[in-house]
Amino acid sequence: MKISIRGKIFLAFTIFIGLSALIWARSYYSQYILNQKIQIIERKYDLFNAILEARRYEKNYFLSFDRKNIAEALDYVNQAEDILRNILKEYGKYTLAKNLDQRIIELVTYKESLADLIELQEEGHLVAPPESIELIRKQGRILTSELEKIVKKESEFTRDLIGKSQTIHFLALIPVFILSVLIALFLAFNVNRPLKTIENAITKIARGDFENIPEIKSGDEFESLVASLNNMISELNKRSKQLVQAQKLASLGRLTSGVAHELNNPLNNISTSIQILIEELEENNLEFKKELLVGAEKEVERGKEIVRSLLEFARERTLTLKQVNFLDLVNSAIKHVKSEIPKNIRLKVEVPDNIQATVGLRIRSVIINLIANAVHAMKDGGDITIRAYNESNKDGFSFQVTDTGEGIPQNIITKIFDPFFTTKEVGKGSGLGLSIIYGIMEQHDGNISVSSEVGKGTTFSCFLPFNQPDQRDL
Repeated sequence: MKISIRGKIFLAFTIFIGLSALIWARSYYSQYILNQKIQIIERKYDLFNAILEARRYEKNYFLSFDRKNIAEALDYVNQAEDILRNILKEYGKYTLAKNLDQRIIELVTYKESLADLIELQEEGHLVAPPESIELIRKQGRILTSELEKIVKKESEFTRDLIGKSQTIHFLALIPVFILSVLIALFLAFNVNRPLKTIENAITKIARGDFENIPEIKSGDEFESLVASLNNMISELNKRSKQLVQAQKLASLGRLTSGVAHELNNPLNNISTSIQILIEELEENNLEFKKELLVGAEKEVERGKEIVRSLLEFARERTLTLKQVNFLDLVNSAIKHVKSEIPKNIRLKVEVPDNIQATVGLRIRSVIINLIANAVHAMKDGGDITIRAYNESNKDGFSFQVTDTGEGIPQNIITKIFDPFFTTKEVGKGSGLGLSIIYGIMEQHDGNISVSSEVGKGTTFSCFLPFNQPDQRDL
C-alpha cells in the first residue's frame, strides 16, 4: 500500500505525540504519587512528633506527679489522633501502612490510660500504682516504635520512588531520542533527498539542459511529481525543437529579406544609370555619362561590400587562440580607428595592465566595431570610455564600451543584434556589424549585453573566460 508523504509525516508525528503523551502521563502519575507520599511523610512526622511530645509530658508527670503534665500529654495525644484519622481519610490508599486502624485503637487506649491518671488524682491518690505506670509506659513505647517504623518505611519508599522516577524519565528519553532520529532520517531520505533531486533538475532546466529527472521510487507525491516534471520536460524538448525550427525559418526569412533589400537598392541605381546611358548613348554629354558610370561603379562596390559582410557573418573558420595582454589589444584597436575619431570625441581607457587572457584576434575586431558604433552615435561629440576588470569568481574578465551619445530606444534595443538591422541611413551600413560581434563573443564562450538610455548614452558589456581550448572551428 502506497502512503502519501503527507500521510507518512502525519503518521510519524502521531506516533511521536502519542509516545510523548504516554511519557507525560507516566511522569505526571509518578509526580502525583511522589507528591502524595511527601505529604504523607510530613503528616506522619507531625504525628510522630506529637506522640514524642506526649511521651515527654508523660515522663515529666511520673517524675513530679504534676497534673498539668498529664493535661499537656492529653492535648498532644488528641492532636496525634486527629492527624492519624486525617491520614487515614485523605491518604489511606497511598500509605504503605495498612494497619492504621490498629494504631488508632492503640492511641485511644493510651489516651484513656492517661485520663485514668487524672481520675486517680481526683480520687485522692497522689501517686499512681506501679502497674498503671508500667502499662502507660509500655503503651507509649509501642506507639512510638510503630510510628517510627511507619515513618522510616515511608521515607525509604519515597527515596526509592524518587530514584525510580529519575530512571523512568531517563529511559523515557531513549525512545523519544530514537523516534526523533528516525523522523530526522525519514525527512532526510524521503523528503530532503527527493527535493534536492528535483531542485537540481529544475536548475538544469533553467540553464537550458532539458534532461529527464531520475525516477524516484518513493510511492508518494514526489514520485508523481517527478513523473509530471519528466512529462513536462519531454513536452518542452518537443516544443523547443519546434521553436528552434520556427526561429530558423524566421531568421532565414529575415536574412533573405535583408539581403534582397540591401542588394536591391544598388541594383536599382545601377539599372537606372544604365537605362539613362542607353537613352543618351548618341548624345555628346560625356561628363554626364561619366558621372552615371562612376555612380554605377560605387553601387557595385556597395553591393560587393554587402556580400563581403554577409560572407564574414556566415563563414566558418579555424581560429587560433593566443594569450595576450588585454590592454595591448585595446591599444591596438584604438590605433586602428584613431584616424576615424573626430576631435570633439574624447576617448578614455580604464583598463588595468594585469588582465591576461587566451583569445582570438577577432576580439580586436569586436573592440574596433564597438568604438566605431559609439563614434556614429555621437554626432555632436562626447566621451567614449573603455573599461575592463577581472571577475575571478567567474574565471574570466569583463570589458565595457560606453558612449554619451543619443542612446537606443527601448522598442528597438532587443533587435540590434539581428542581421541587417540598422538605424543608419541607406548606404551607411550593412546592419551586420553587431550580429558579427555577437557571433564572435559566443564563439569565445563569452557573452555581450547592452544597456541604454535615450539622450544619455549606451554601454555594451562583454564577458570573456580567461582560458579556452587551443583551437576550435568557428
